[in-house]
Amino acid sequence: MISAQEAIVRLKEGNERFFSGSPLLESLSNRERRSELASGQEPFAIILGCSDSRVPSEIVFDFSLGHLFVIRVAGNIVAPSQIGSIEYATSQFGTRLVVVLGHQNCGAVSATISELRQPSEDRSPNLSAIVDRVRPAVEPLMGGDVDEAALLQRAVQANIRQSVEQLRAGSDILSCQVQNGGLEIVGAQYSLSTGRVEFL
Repeated sequence: MISAQEAIVRLKEGNERFFSGSPLLESLSNRERRSELASGQEPFAIILGCSDSRVPSEIVFDFSLGHLFVIRVAGNIVAPSQIGSIEYATSQFGTRLVVVLGHQNCGAVSATISELRQPSEDRSPNLSAIVDRVRPAVEPLMGGDVDEAALLQRAVQANIRQSVEQLRAGSDILSCQVQNGGLEIVGAQYSLSTGRVEFL
């Protein structure tokens, strides 16, 4: 398995292909690749990304079947099922890189800001569970006369960083792999307007 640093280089190169409109590495519907993977997989990176339909990890990083182990949930939040999925991939496949991929104008973060400003009593408990996980990252940024766009940008990055820290501290397995096994957990932000991914 490749190192975390080599995996980051591959992701940056893939995003550059996507961003610049260069020829894709391979077709997403590659029949030969599908056959190769029928008996197993060796993803070189794990992506915990947002469910937003505009941010499909395989496309923005230009990798097809079998390269990325992707977990998507609104607000790229960390909950036990996400941690378990990541533990599985690092332990089963030896993958050494986890990227928490947030994005510009994230709806889950925006909803959290709205909830903090004007709490609603009829919010679905399931939606509230997402907002409650984003809240600790956003709450300290509230208050004062802050430009809305700037607040949302800061809140998105704070939420990404919070998820990175929760993964590092919320699992003995991942903690041990970070300390002794070369695992890296990093944050990144996708720009909806440019198509670029910036590693934080």
